[in-house]
Amino acid sequence: MLSLFILLPFFCLIAVNLPVKGARRLAFWLTASLFVLQILAVLLHPSVFWGMKEDLFANFFAINFSVNNLSLVIFLTIGIVGLVSLIIGKYTLANRPDRFHFTNLLLTALIGMNALALLTDLFSMYVFIEVTALSSFILIAVQREKTALEGAFKYLIISTIASALMLSSVALILLVSGSTSFDVVSAALKASSGSVFVKLAVALFLCGPFIKSGLVPFHGWLPDAYSAAPSAVSVLLAGIITKVSGVYVLMKLVMSVFGFTPVIRDILMFAGALSIVFGALAAIGQKDFKRMLAYSSISQVGYIIIGLGCGTKLAIAGAALHFFNHAVFKSLLFTNAAVMEQKLGTVDMDKMGGLTSRMPFTGMTSLIAFLSTAGIPPLSGFWSKLLIVVALWTSGMHGYAAIALLASVLTLAYFLSMQRRVFFGKLRPGLEAVQEAGTGLVITQVALALVILGVGLGFPFMLKTLAPLKNILW
Repeated sequence: MLSLFILLPFFCLIAVNLPVKGARRLAFWLTASLFVLQILAVLLHPSVFWGMKEDLFANFFAINFSVNNLSLVIFLTIGIVGLVSLIIGKYTLANRPDRFHFTNLLLTALIGMNALALLTDLFSMYVFIEVTALSSFILIAVQREKTALEGAFKYLIISTIASALMLSSVALILLVSGSTSFDVVSAALKASSGSVFVKLAVALFLCGPFIKSGLVPFHGWLPDAYSAAPSAVSVLLAGIITKVSGVYVLMKLVMSVFGFTPVIRDILMFAGALSIVFGALAAIGQKDFKRMLAYSSISQVGYIIIGLGCGTKLAIAGAALHFFNHAVFKSLLFTNAAVMEQKLGTVDMDKMGGLTSRMPFTGMTSLIAFLSTAGIPPLSGFWSKLLIVVALWTSGMHGYAAIALLASVLTLAYFLSMQRRVFFGKLRPGLEAVQEAGTGLVITQVALALVILGVGLGFPFMLKTLAPLKNILW
Protein backbone atom coordinates (compact mmCIF):
# COMPACT_ATOMS: atom_id res chain seq x y z
CA MET A 1 0.00 0.00 0.00
CA LEU A 2 1.55 3.25 -1.09
CA SER A 3 -0.01 5.22 1.76
CA LEU A 4 1.85 3.02 4.28
CA PHE A 5 5.05 4.86 3.35
CA ILE A 6 3.42 7.85 5.09
CA LEU A 7 1.18 6.15 7.65
CA LEU A 8 3.76 3.84 9.23
CA PRO A 9 6.17 6.65 10.19
CA PHE A 10 3.17 8.65 11.45
CA PHE A 11 1.92 5.80 13.66
CA CYS A 12 5.48 5.18 14.85
CA LEU A 13 5.80 8.86 15.77
CA ILE A 14 2.63 8.62 17.85
CA ALA A 15 3.70 5.33 19.47
CA VAL A 16 7.06 6.53 20.74
CA ASN A 17 5.43 9.61 22.31
CA LEU A 18 2.70 7.77 24.17
CA PRO A 19 2.82 8.24 27.97
CA VAL A 20 3.68 4.58 28.41
CA LYS A 21 6.68 3.28 30.30
CA GLY A 22 9.42 2.17 27.91
CA ALA A 23 7.95 3.88 24.82
CA ARG A 24 10.91 6.23 24.47
CA ARG A 25 13.39 3.38 24.75
CA LEU A 26 11.84 1.77 21.68
CA ALA A 27 12.15 4.93 19.56
CA PHE A 28 15.52 4.02 18.05
CA TRP A 29 14.59 0.43 17.23
CA LEU A 30 11.17 1.28 15.80
CA THR A 31 12.66 3.97 13.59
CA ALA A 32 15.53 1.73 12.49
CA SER A 33 13.00 -1.00 11.63
CA LEU A 34 11.06 1.45 9.46
CA PHE A 35 14.16 2.34 7.44
CA VAL A 36 15.15 -1.33 7.06
CA LEU A 37 11.63 -2.21 5.91
CA GLN A 38 11.70 0.61 3.37
CA ILE A 39 15.03 -0.61 1.97
CA LEU A 40 13.79 -4.21 1.78
CA ALA A 41 10.49 -3.14 0.19
CA VAL A 42 12.42 -1.61 -2.71
CA LEU A 43 15.14 -4.26 -3.07
CA LEU A 44 13.06 -7.42 -2.62
CA HIS A 45 9.55 -6.58 -3.78
CA PRO A 46 9.49 -3.58 -6.11
CA SER A 47 6.65 -5.14 -8.10
CA VAL A 48 4.39 -4.75 -5.06
CA PHE A 49 4.54 -0.98 -5.40
CA TRP A 50 5.25 -0.51 -9.10
CA GLY A 51 2.07 0.26 -10.99
CA MET A 52 -0.22 -0.31 -8.00
CA LYS A 53 -3.61 1.20 -8.74
CA GLU A 54 -5.55 0.58 -5.52
CA ASP A 55 -4.82 1.42 -1.92
CA LEU A 56 -6.84 0.16 1.04
CA PHE A 57 -6.29 3.49 2.78
CA ALA A 58 -7.08 5.65 -0.26
CA ASN A 59 -10.40 6.81 1.24
CA PHE A 60 -8.52 8.58 4.03
CA PHE A 61 -6.71 10.84 1.55
CA ALA A 62 -8.05 13.46 -0.82
CA ILE A 63 -4.87 13.31 -2.88
CA ASN A 64 -3.51 10.86 -5.42
CA PHE A 65 -0.33 8.85 -5.11
CA SER A 66 1.81 7.43 -7.89
CA VAL A 67 5.02 5.45 -7.93
CA ASN A 68 7.54 4.57 -10.62
CA ASN A 69 11.16 3.45 -10.89
CA LEU A 70 12.50 6.91 -10.08
CA SER A 71 10.33 6.92 -6.94
CA LEU A 72 11.84 3.58 -5.96
CA VAL A 73 15.32 5.08 -6.28
CA ILE A 74 14.20 7.86 -3.93
CA PHE A 75 12.66 5.44 -1.43
CA LEU A 76 15.83 3.35 -1.40
CA THR A 77 18.02 6.41 -0.92
CA ILE A 78 15.82 7.73 1.89
CA GLY A 79 15.99 4.36 3.63
CA ILE A 80 19.78 4.07 3.44
CA VAL A 81 20.63 7.65 4.43
CA GLY A 82 17.95 7.79 7.13
CA LEU A 83 19.27 4.61 8.74
CA VAL A 84 22.84 5.90 8.63
CA SER A 85 21.79 9.22 10.18
CA LEU A 86 19.89 7.41 12.93
CA ILE A 87 22.96 5.32 13.79
CA ILE A 88 25.24 8.38 13.79
CA GLY A 89 22.81 10.13 16.12
CA LYS A 90 22.83 7.20 18.53
CA TYR A 91 26.62 7.38 18.88
CA THR A 92 27.27 11.13 18.66
CA LEU A 93 24.36 12.81 20.47
CA ALA A 94 25.49 12.49 24.07
CA ASN A 95 22.34 13.95 25.62
CA ARG A 96 19.56 11.35 25.83
CA PRO A 97 16.69 13.91 25.37
CA ASP A 98 18.48 15.27 22.29
CA ARG A 99 18.64 11.75 20.85
CA PHE A 100 14.90 11.29 21.43
CA HIS A 101 14.06 14.68 19.89
CA PHE A 102 16.32 13.81 16.95
CA THR A 103 14.44 10.54 16.39
CA ASN A 104 11.07 12.33 16.48
CA LEU A 105 12.22 14.92 13.96
CA LEU A 106 13.74 12.21 11.78
CA LEU A 107 10.37 10.44 11.65
CA THR A 108 8.68 13.73 10.73
CA ALA A 109 11.20 14.29 7.94
CA LEU A 110 10.60 10.71 6.76
CA ILE A 111 6.87 11.41 6.46
CA GLY A 112 7.56 14.53 4.40
CA MET A 113 10.14 12.92 2.09
CA ASN A 114 8.12 9.76 1.43
CA ALA A 115 5.07 11.87 0.63
CA LEU A 116 7.08 13.93 -1.88
CA ALA A 117 8.11 10.72 -3.64
CA LEU A 118 4.45 9.74 -4.04
CA LEU A 119 2.45 12.92 -4.63
CA THR A 120 1.03 14.08 -7.94
CA ASP A 121 -0.45 17.37 -6.75
CA LEU A 122 1.33 20.73 -6.58
CA PHE A 123 -0.31 22.06 -3.42
CA SER A 124 0.12 18.79 -1.54
CA MET A 125 3.74 18.76 -2.64
CA TYR A 126 4.18 22.27 -1.26
CA VAL A 127 2.69 21.19 2.08
CA PHE A 128 5.07 18.25 2.49
CA ILE A 129 8.06 20.31 1.36
CA GLU A 130 7.20 22.50 4.34
CA VAL A 131 6.89 19.49 6.64
CA THR A 132 10.38 18.42 5.60
CA ALA A 133 11.79 21.94 5.87
CA LEU A 134 10.32 22.52 9.34
CA SER A 135 11.80 19.32 10.71
CA SER A 136 15.15 20.21 9.08
CA PHE A 137 15.20 23.65 10.67
CA ILE A 138 14.67 22.23 14.15
CA LEU A 139 17.14 19.39 13.53
CA ILE A 140 19.93 21.86 12.76
CA ALA A 141 19.35 23.61 16.09
CA VAL A 142 18.51 20.48 18.12
CA GLN A 143 21.52 20.91 20.43
CA ARG A 144 20.89 24.65 20.83
CA GLU A 145 24.51 25.66 20.22
CA LYS A 146 25.30 29.17 18.97
CA THR A 147 26.67 28.21 15.54
CA ALA A 148 23.85 25.72 15.01
CA LEU A 149 21.22 28.32 15.90
CA GLU A 150 22.83 30.74 13.45
CA GLY A 151 22.84 28.13 10.68
CA ALA A 152 19.23 27.22 11.46
CA PHE A 153 18.18 30.86 11.34
CA LYS A 154 19.76 31.35 7.91
CA TYR A 155 18.07 28.19 6.67
CA LEU A 156 14.73 29.39 8.07
CA ILE A 157 14.94 32.79 6.35
CA ILE A 158 15.95 31.39 2.96
CA SER A 159 13.47 28.53 3.21
CA THR A 160 10.68 31.00 4.04
CA ILE A 161 11.46 32.94 0.87
CA ALA A 162 11.33 29.72 -1.16
CA SER A 163 8.02 28.81 0.46
CA ALA A 164 6.48 32.20 -0.33
CA LEU A 165 7.54 31.91 -3.97
CA MET A 166 6.13 28.39 -4.34
CA LEU A 167 2.85 29.23 -2.64
CA SER A 168 2.43 32.30 -4.86
CA SER A 169 3.07 30.11 -7.89
CA VAL A 170 0.47 27.56 -6.76
CA ALA A 171 -2.09 30.36 -6.45
CA LEU A 172 -1.32 31.62 -9.98
CA ILE A 173 -1.43 28.10 -11.43
CA LEU A 174 -4.76 27.43 -9.71
CA LEU A 175 -6.19 30.53 -11.39
CA VAL A 176 -4.98 29.29 -14.79
CA SER A 177 -5.87 25.61 -14.56
CA GLY A 178 -8.57 25.42 -11.87
CA SER A 179 -6.69 22.52 -10.27
CA THR A 180 -3.30 21.63 -8.80
CA SER A 181 -3.24 18.05 -10.09
CA PHE A 182 -0.15 17.32 -12.23
CA ASP A 183 -2.14 16.13 -15.24
CA VAL A 184 -4.56 19.06 -15.27
CA VAL A 185 -1.82 21.64 -14.64
CA SER A 186 0.42 20.18 -17.35
CA ALA A 187 -2.38 20.34 -19.92
CA ALA A 188 -3.34 23.89 -18.90
CA LEU A 189 0.26 25.13 -19.08
CA LYS A 190 0.70 23.65 -22.55
CA ALA A 191 -2.50 25.30 -23.73
CA SER A 192 -1.38 28.70 -22.37
CA SER A 193 2.36 28.33 -22.93
CA GLY A 194 2.71 31.82 -24.42
CA SER A 195 1.10 33.60 -21.48
CA VAL A 196 3.33 35.86 -19.38
CA PHE A 197 1.14 34.91 -16.42
CA VAL A 198 2.01 31.22 -16.91
CA LYS A 199 5.71 31.90 -17.38
CA LEU A 200 5.75 33.88 -14.12
CA ALA A 201 4.03 31.04 -12.26
CA VAL A 202 6.52 28.46 -13.56
CA ALA A 203 9.49 30.70 -12.74
CA LEU A 204 8.26 31.33 -9.19
CA PHE A 205 7.78 27.65 -8.43
CA LEU A 206 11.13 26.64 -9.91
CA CYS A 207 12.88 29.13 -7.62
CA GLY A 208 11.71 27.07 -4.64
CA PRO A 209 13.54 23.82 -5.49
CA PHE A 210 16.56 25.85 -6.64
CA ILE A 211 16.80 27.38 -3.16
CA LYS A 212 16.07 24.11 -1.36
CA SER A 213 18.77 22.37 -3.44
CA GLY A 214 21.37 25.00 -2.59
CA LEU A 215 22.14 25.65 -6.25
CA VAL A 216 24.26 28.69 -7.09
CA PRO A 217 23.34 31.56 -6.63
CA PHE A 218 20.91 30.37 -3.92
CA HIS A 219 23.56 28.45 -1.99
CA GLY A 220 24.38 30.93 0.80
CA TRP A 221 22.59 29.04 3.57
CA LEU A 222 23.94 25.58 2.77
CA PRO A 223 27.61 25.65 3.98
CA ASP A 224 26.59 27.19 7.32
CA ALA A 225 23.75 24.73 7.87
CA TYR A 226 25.80 21.65 6.95
CA SER A 227 28.86 22.62 8.98
CA ALA A 228 27.04 23.94 12.07
CA ALA A 229 24.51 21.12 12.42
CA PRO A 230 25.23 18.06 14.58
CA SER A 231 27.00 15.35 12.60
CA ALA A 232 23.93 13.11 12.37
CA VAL A 233 21.91 16.03 10.98
CA SER A 234 24.67 16.90 8.49
CA VAL A 235 24.44 13.34 7.14
CA LEU A 236 20.68 13.68 6.79
CA LEU A 237 20.76 17.15 5.20
CA ALA A 238 23.56 16.45 2.74
CA GLY A 239 22.57 12.88 2.01
CA ILE A 240 18.86 13.17 1.37
CA ILE A 241 16.76 16.09 2.70
CA THR A 242 18.03 18.78 0.33
CA LYS A 243 18.04 16.23 -2.49
CA VAL A 244 14.40 15.20 -2.04
CA SER A 245 12.89 18.61 -1.18
CA GLY A 246 14.98 20.34 -3.84
CA VAL A 247 16.54 18.18 -6.54
CA TYR A 248 13.92 15.45 -6.74
CA VAL A 249 11.05 17.95 -6.68
CA LEU A 250 12.74 19.79 -9.53
CA MET A 251 13.16 16.55 -11.51
CA LYS A 252 9.56 15.56 -10.88
CA LEU A 253 8.11 18.92 -11.90
CA VAL A 254 10.18 19.34 -15.05
CA MET A 255 9.48 15.81 -16.27
CA SER A 256 5.80 15.62 -15.27
CA VAL A 257 4.39 19.15 -15.26
CA PHE A 258 6.45 21.96 -16.78
CA GLY A 259 8.15 19.99 -19.55
CA PHE A 260 11.54 20.42 -21.21
CA THR A 261 10.98 23.79 -22.82
CA PRO A 262 14.05 25.51 -24.33
CA VAL A 263 14.04 28.19 -21.61
CA ILE A 264 13.84 25.67 -18.77
CA ARG A 265 16.60 23.59 -20.34
CA ASP A 266 18.88 26.60 -20.68
CA ILE A 267 18.26 27.63 -17.07
CA LEU A 268 18.93 24.12 -15.77
CA MET A 269 22.09 23.71 -17.84
CA PHE A 270 23.50 27.08 -16.80
CA ALA A 271 22.62 26.64 -13.10
CA GLY A 272 24.04 23.12 -13.09
CA ALA A 273 27.31 24.12 -14.73
CA LEU A 274 27.68 27.18 -12.49
CA SER A 275 27.12 25.07 -9.38
CA ILE A 276 29.59 22.43 -10.55
CA VAL A 277 32.40 24.94 -11.05
CA PHE A 278 31.67 27.26 -8.12
CA GLY A 279 31.25 24.42 -5.61
CA ALA A 280 34.50 22.76 -6.68
CA LEU A 281 36.51 26.00 -6.58
CA ALA A 282 35.06 27.01 -3.19
CA ALA A 283 35.81 23.58 -1.70
CA ILE A 284 39.52 23.88 -2.54
CA GLY A 285 40.17 26.70 -0.07
CA GLN A 286 38.32 25.25 2.93
CA LYS A 287 40.00 24.24 6.19
CA ASP A 288 36.86 22.97 7.91
CA PHE A 289 36.23 19.36 6.83
CA LYS A 290 32.43 19.61 6.98
CA ARG A 291 32.40 22.97 5.18
CA MET A 292 34.50 21.51 2.38
CA LEU A 293 31.99 18.65 2.07
CA ALA A 294 29.17 21.21 1.93
CA TYR A 295 30.70 23.02 -1.04
CA SER A 296 31.44 19.67 -2.63
CA SER A 297 27.71 18.86 -2.33
CA ILE A 298 26.85 22.01 -4.26
CA SER A 299 29.18 20.89 -7.03
CA GLN A 300 27.84 17.33 -7.14
CA VAL A 301 24.21 18.47 -7.19
CA GLY A 302 25.19 20.50 -10.25
CA TYR A 303 25.89 17.24 -12.10
CA ILE A 304 22.36 16.01 -11.39
CA ILE A 305 20.85 19.29 -12.60
CA ILE A 306 22.96 19.44 -15.75
CA GLY A 307 21.92 15.86 -16.53
CA LEU A 308 18.28 16.80 -16.02
CA GLY A 309 18.71 19.87 -18.23
CA CYS A 310 20.13 17.79 -21.05
CA GLY A 311 16.82 15.93 -21.04
CA THR A 312 17.77 12.78 -22.98
CA LYS A 313 17.05 9.29 -21.65
CA LEU A 314 20.73 8.66 -21.08
CA ALA A 315 21.22 11.97 -19.27
CA ILE A 316 18.25 11.47 -16.95
CA ALA A 317 19.41 7.92 -16.23
CA GLY A 318 22.80 9.38 -15.27
CA ALA A 319 21.13 12.06 -13.13
CA ALA A 320 19.03 9.45 -11.28
CA LEU A 321 22.09 7.26 -10.70
CA HIS A 322 24.16 10.23 -9.51
CA PHE A 323 21.35 11.18 -7.12
CA PHE A 324 21.77 7.79 -5.44
CA ASN A 325 25.56 7.75 -5.68
CA HIS A 326 25.93 11.22 -4.23
CA ALA A 327 23.67 10.37 -1.30
CA VAL A 328 25.80 7.32 -0.46
CA PHE A 329 29.32 8.70 -0.84
CA LYS A 330 28.46 12.03 0.80
CA SER A 331 26.79 10.22 3.70
CA LEU A 332 29.98 8.21 4.11
CA LEU A 333 32.16 11.32 4.12
CA PHE A 334 29.95 13.06 6.68
CA THR A 335 30.02 9.87 8.77
CA ASN A 336 33.81 10.07 8.69
CA ALA A 337 33.57 13.73 9.71
CA ALA A 338 31.35 12.67 12.64
CA VAL A 339 33.99 10.17 13.75
CA MET A 340 36.78 12.73 13.60
CA GLU A 341 34.72 15.34 15.42
CA GLN A 342 33.92 12.80 18.13
CA LYS A 343 37.49 11.54 18.56
CA LEU A 344 39.44 14.79 17.99
CA GLY A 345 36.92 17.40 19.09
CA THR A 346 37.47 19.35 15.86
CA VAL A 347 36.98 19.21 12.09
CA ASP A 348 39.77 21.69 11.37
CA MET A 349 41.99 19.88 8.86
CA ASP A 350 45.02 21.97 9.83
CA LYS A 351 44.95 20.28 13.23
CA MET A 352 45.03 16.78 11.76
CA GLY A 353 47.56 14.62 9.97
CA GLY A 354 48.55 10.98 9.55
CA LEU A 355 45.29 9.72 11.04
CA THR A 356 45.19 6.57 8.91
CA SER A 357 47.67 4.97 11.31
CA ARG A 358 45.24 5.52 14.18
CA MET A 359 41.94 5.29 12.28
CA PRO A 360 42.48 2.81 9.43
CA PHE A 361 38.79 2.19 8.65
CA THR A 362 37.98 5.89 8.60
CA GLY A 363 40.99 6.62 6.38
CA MET A 364 40.30 3.82 3.91
CA THR A 365 36.56 4.46 3.59
CA SER A 366 37.25 8.18 3.14
CA LEU A 367 39.59 7.33 0.27
CA ILE A 368 36.92 5.17 -1.40
CA ALA A 369 34.27 7.87 -0.97
CA PHE A 370 36.34 10.72 -2.38
CA LEU A 371 37.55 8.66 -5.35
CA SER A 372 33.92 7.87 -6.14
CA THR A 373 33.03 11.57 -5.81
CA ALA A 374 35.79 12.44 -8.29
CA GLY A 375 34.48 9.83 -10.73
CA ILE A 376 37.42 7.42 -10.62
CA PRO A 377 36.67 3.94 -12.05
CA PRO A 378 35.47 1.41 -11.16
CA LEU A 379 33.61 3.11 -8.28
CA SER A 380 29.94 4.05 -8.48
CA GLY A 381 30.48 7.77 -9.08
CA PHE A 382 32.40 7.00 -12.27
CA TRP A 383 29.39 5.45 -14.00
CA SER A 384 26.88 8.20 -13.22
CA LYS A 385 29.31 10.91 -14.32
CA LEU A 386 30.19 8.92 -17.44
CA LEU A 387 26.51 8.65 -18.42
CA ILE A 388 26.02 12.39 -17.93
CA VAL A 389 29.18 13.39 -19.86
CA VAL A 390 28.42 11.00 -22.74
CA ALA A 391 24.82 12.24 -22.91
CA LEU A 392 25.98 15.86 -23.05
CA TRP A 393 28.57 15.11 -25.73
CA THR A 394 26.21 13.10 -27.94
CA SER A 395 23.59 15.86 -27.61
CA GLY A 396 26.04 18.37 -29.04
CA MET A 397 26.60 20.16 -25.74
CA HIS A 398 30.37 19.85 -25.93
CA GLY A 399 31.10 22.86 -23.73
CA TYR A 400 28.98 21.55 -20.88
CA ALA A 401 30.52 18.08 -21.30
CA ALA A 402 33.98 19.64 -20.97
CA ILE A 403 32.93 21.51 -17.81
CA ALA A 404 31.56 18.33 -16.25
CA LEU A 405 34.75 16.44 -17.10
CA LEU A 406 37.24 19.10 -16.01
CA ALA A 407 35.38 19.76 -12.75
CA SER A 408 36.09 16.15 -11.78
CA VAL A 409 39.77 17.06 -11.89
CA LEU A 410 39.09 19.90 -9.44
CA THR A 411 37.17 17.45 -7.26
CA LEU A 412 40.13 15.10 -7.27
CA ALA A 413 42.43 18.02 -6.38
CA TYR A 414 40.58 19.21 -3.27
CA PHE A 415 39.94 15.70 -1.99
CA LEU A 416 43.60 14.75 -2.47
CA SER A 417 44.49 17.86 -0.49
CA MET A 418 42.07 16.76 2.24
CA GLN A 419 43.42 13.21 2.28
CA ARG A 420 46.99 14.51 2.51
CA ARG A 421 46.24 16.94 5.35
CA VAL A 422 44.05 14.56 7.35
CA PHE A 423 45.10 10.95 6.73
CA PHE A 424 48.42 10.72 4.87
CA GLY A 425 51.94 11.26 6.19
CA LYS A 426 53.25 11.09 9.73
CA LEU A 427 50.94 11.29 12.70
CA ARG A 428 50.65 14.84 13.97
CA PRO A 429 52.13 15.32 17.46
CA GLY A 430 49.44 15.23 20.14
CA LEU A 431 47.24 12.74 18.27
CA GLU A 432 48.92 9.58 19.56
CA ALA A 433 45.98 8.74 21.82
CA VAL A 434 43.37 8.96 19.05
CA GLN A 435 41.50 5.71 18.48
CA GLU A 436 39.30 4.33 15.73
CA ALA A 437 35.54 4.74 15.93
CA GLY A 438 33.38 2.30 17.85
CA THR A 439 32.07 -0.88 16.26
CA GLY A 440 28.70 0.59 15.25
CA LEU A 441 30.26 3.51 13.39
CA VAL A 442 32.89 1.31 11.74
CA ILE A 443 30.22 -1.08 10.49
CA THR A 444 28.31 1.89 9.06
CA GLN A 445 31.43 3.19 7.29
CA VAL A 446 32.28 -0.19 5.83
CA ALA A 447 28.68 -0.85 4.74
CA LEU A 448 28.50 2.44 2.82
CA ALA A 449 31.91 1.77 1.24
CA LEU A 450 30.69 -1.66 0.14
CA VAL A 451 27.63 -0.07 -1.49
CA ILE A 452 29.96 2.25 -3.44
CA LEU A 453 32.14 -0.68 -4.51
CA GLY A 454 29.18 -2.95 -5.23
CA VAL A 455 27.37 -0.46 -7.46
CA GLY A 456 30.62 0.44 -9.22
CA LEU A 457 31.67 -3.13 -9.93
CA GLY A 458 28.15 -4.36 -10.65
CA PHE A 459 26.94 -1.52 -12.85
CA PRO A 460 28.15 -3.06 -16.16
CA PHE A 461 25.94 -6.05 -15.39
CA MET A 462 23.05 -3.79 -14.40
CA LEU A 463 23.15 -2.18 -17.84
CA LYS A 464 21.55 -5.30 -19.28
CA THR A 465 18.45 -4.72 -17.19
CA LEU A 466 18.48 -0.94 -17.60
CA ALA A 467 18.71 -0.92 -21.41
CA PRO A 468 17.27 0.94 -23.17
CA LEU A 469 17.07 3.07 -20.01
CA LYS A 470 13.48 4.05 -20.69
CA ASN A 471 12.28 2.64 -17.36
CA ILE A 472 14.33 5.24 -15.47
CA LEU A 473 12.22 8.05 -16.89
CA TRP A 474 9.19 9.49 -15.18
